Amino acid sequence: MSWLSELFQKGGPLLIVNIFFLAIVIGVIVERAIYFLGRGHLNAKAFLEQLRKLLSANNVDRAKKLCDATSAPVARVAKAGLNRLHRGEAAVAQAMEETMTDALPEVKTRIGALWSLANITTLIGLVGTIVGLINTFAAVGNANPAERQKQLSDGIAEAMYNTAVGLFIALICMIGHLILSSASKRVVSDLEAFNLRFENLLAESAAAGTGARAPAAPTEDETQGA
Repeated sequence: MSWLSELFQKGGPLLIVNIFFLAIVIGVIVERAIYFLGRGHLNAKAFLEQLRKLLSANNVDRAKKLCDATSAPVARVAKAGLNRLHRGEAAVAQAMEETMTDALPEVKTRIGALWSLANITTLIGLVGTIVGLINTFAAVGNANPAERQKQLSDGIAEAMYNTAVGLFIALICMIGHLILSSASKRVVSDLEAFNLRFENLLAESAAAGTGARAPAAPTEDETQGA
């Protein structure tokens, strides 16, 4: 760990600022990874098939309980449609659209910040580089020949450490942004496809239920007799 100690000693105050931003970057990436691997992760096709079986058995309450078992956006959208099932197709569609609109920001939150953090840490690293070079030239100009070599090497080390750390953090941000953006797009795509398919499923279930309760049409003989 001697290299880490040397990094903090020679990097200067701006390098410490970048280390602070590195902690933020790691926190964002870890939090989003936990979300996509945890409550944001749900097999939409398998979940839809489970709901289809329950609705085919006219077991709406069990379908709602299945949705309550997870806080995934797909389950929240499904429950919103089930809660409005008795109000008609238009109410179901509106409830599901509103719930999906509320869920989408949760899926995308903080991912865009990684790109901004990449730019910020790069600029902080460049500022640290410039400050290190300025301090180097100022110290070398006023130093005696015996100390000049050490001050020159310390100043260049400060400049290079800041550049390296800034670019390293920016690279982490970009890789994290790429992976998390792909995961976010996949969840959004699954959510939109699920919304459409489940809405159609509820419409079919409602139509089947209406048809079963509808009175039989009068026969021709009954019409003439009337």
